[in-house]
Amino acid sequence: MTDTVSSAEAPALLRARGYPAALEWIARRAEAFVIPLAALVVGMALFSLFIALVGKSPVLLYETMWRGGFGSWFSIQNSLSRAAPLLLAALCVALPARLGLVVIGGEGAIVLGGVSAAAIGVMLSGAPSFIVILAMGVAGLAAGGIWIGAVGALRHYRAVNETISSLLMAYIAIALMNQLVEGPLRDPASLNKPSTQPLADIYRIGNIPGMEVHWGLAVGVVACVLSWVLIEKTRWGFAARIAGGNVRAAQVQGLAVGPLIVGFTALAGGFAGLAGMLEVAAVQGSANGSLAAGYGYTGILVAFLARHNPLAIIPVAILLGGIDASGGLIQRRMDLPDATVLVLQGMLFIVILLSETLYGRFKAFDPDLWRRAS
Repeated sequence: MTDTVSSAEAPALLRARGYPAALEWIARRAEAFVIPLAALVVGMALFSLFIALVGKSPVLLYETMWRGGFGSWFSIQNSLSRAAPLLLAALCVALPARLGLVVIGGEGAIVLGGVSAAAIGVMLSGAPSFIVILAMGVAGLAAGGIWIGAVGALRHYRAVNETISSLLMAYIAIALMNQLVEGPLRDPASLNKPSTQPLADIYRIGNIPGMEVHWGLAVGVVACVLSWVLIEKTRWGFAARIAGGNVRAAQVQGLAVGPLIVGFTALAGGFAGLAGMLEVAAVQGSANGSLAAGYGYTGILVAFLARHNPLAIIPVAILLGGIDASGGLIQRRMDLPDATVLVLQGMLFIVILLSETLYGRFKAFDPDLWRRAS
């Protein structure tokens, strides 16, 4: 049975039941924190070896990375801005994962969400700003939701592997975006870089007061909190966890597995589409090839590092946003390619995947060990 003791009740365990019971409470939760943290340390150690082999100082690299990501208020704001789309892109992976699905095609939902939002923004030009921004958000949600929801439908009704289909559909989405931006939606004034017509300033999403960070960060945080509530506190989330553990058991219990799969994948895609809409409305002002910036792929790393926990996604996205923000400074100060941070992300992802084999192998994380001790 799942332990329902909250963090606030942990000190009471020490007083009422003694140290073994408290250690049981800690052990039940420590594995999901310790193993990803250890994987992060190992991945960074391997990256340090790579940097040393190319003749650079790993210490200087991490110092520069810290300075570029979190060393000043300007750097922190830059990191938070880059974390905003990562929050939503990671949810596109984390929500289906609760059903045992590995969806890695969030990049396609992002670009289609951005193009749809840009098209609606131009189409409704002249309408009140609140209506236009709301319509753009709905368009982004709908485009991403339909695209990734189709992946869930293919998985359930036609047994098509969701990992392969979502990845292939991401390439199709990027090609479709390029076709639209360079064709029927192209602004004739965009010569060197084909784009849709720019949004009017009144249809742009501004910054959070006192910060140079757009409101997309707040939207992403709220989405993560609501997703956690959905997963942990609602009957739909409970049903998803049951289906993710054993589909046949869920079906025996009378759970509608098909609607769960399609619904969760559609919601996940909707979040990714909303990330594309925010990139258009808050950052770029129009849809163009820059929408395919790799946020969907970095979101995979964020979700796995956070163990698909929507609340854990928030600090992990900020960390990865800081690493991404430091790429330019690393290039200037250390004469390394800007893609150096992509090498780090790749190493981290490999180590995180390998660390999945370690869960359940350490007795120290077994709550029964401490329960018997009590």
